[in-house]
Amino acid sequence: MNAVRERFAARTVRVKAPGKVNVSLDVGPLRPDGYHSVASVYLAVSLYEEVAATSTDTGEITVSISNASTLELDGVDIPLDHRNLAYKAAAIMADVSEHSTGVHLEITKRVPVAGGMGGGSADAAATLLACDALWNSGLSRDELAHLAAELGADVPFALLGGTAVGLGLGDDLSPALVKAQTDWVLVTADFGLPTPEVYRALDRLRVAEGAAIEEPTAVDPMILQALRGGDADALSRVLVNDLQRASIELAPGLRDTLGLGESLGAIAGIVSGSGPTVAFLAHNPAAAEGLADDLRHHSFDAMAVHGPVHGARIISDTLL
Repeated sequence: MNAVRERFAARTVRVKAPGKVNVSLDVGPLRPDGYHSVASVYLAVSLYEEVAATSTDTGEITVSISNASTLELDGVDIPLDHRNLAYKAAAIMADVSEHSTGVHLEITKRVPVAGGMGGGSADAAATLLACDALWNSGLSRDELAHLAAELGADVPFALLGGTAVGLGLGDDLSPALVKAQTDWVLVTADFGLPTPEVYRALDRLRVAEGAAIEEPTAVDPMILQALRGGDADALSRVLVNDLQRASIELAPGLRDTLGLGESLGAIAGIVSGSGPTVAFLAHNPAAAEGLADDLRHHSFDAMAVHGPVHGARIISDTLL
């Protein structure tokens, strides 16, 4: 990092970035490079991570975590060093910024950890935008998106928000014009499912079945049509997640969660990404709130959200 001037004035830039639900997720076969191609529709939902980036005169990157009251972090191992995705985002920004300083990242967690909703990716996207502003880097959104893609497949979408089709490794994004709101209830778990482990479980299931899997090249147009029309009934018929059965294989209780939600009035339920968060589709905000209440009465952690929402945005910029 560049040397800091003798007279140092600290500044804090606070950014929020959304979690996401995979409305559809088609997963291709295991590739020679160890990855999988996907075809997915991402929907940014109204559950946000926040990152407060504060300049320091230490020349170092430090990370701390605080949790919102709706998210239990006890027993969750979140690295606070170079393994943390937000730390990596700050390091990348320091490399490309002419006037970088030390920075402390305070992350307020709301998106479930290892829950299949891209919470760590949202932290990274928020950090990229916060450090860009903090250090007056002047990068365009396209330049930030390029850096985001180096950090992981979900990071560019957390930067973009809204609704998008993801192809390739998921980071080849095409924004989809969707203005209609859809309403969801998220049921979180008190454990995580690491994404690589879920993909490995899917590969094992496919090998055991001898299934011939083709590379996904497009998403079902009916999904985008339903989203654009805000037609929850039509959307319920085309929800798909190839990882869901692998998630259930690793965490069989998810099957019971899905069944309960649908018995309580959800139009449909789906494991979000690699899980274990479950997303239930509702007809409207009132139905979502009612379903969330019913699930809480059954001792589940449930919250009503909606989408699409915007991507990473600066919410404050303060001199200290």
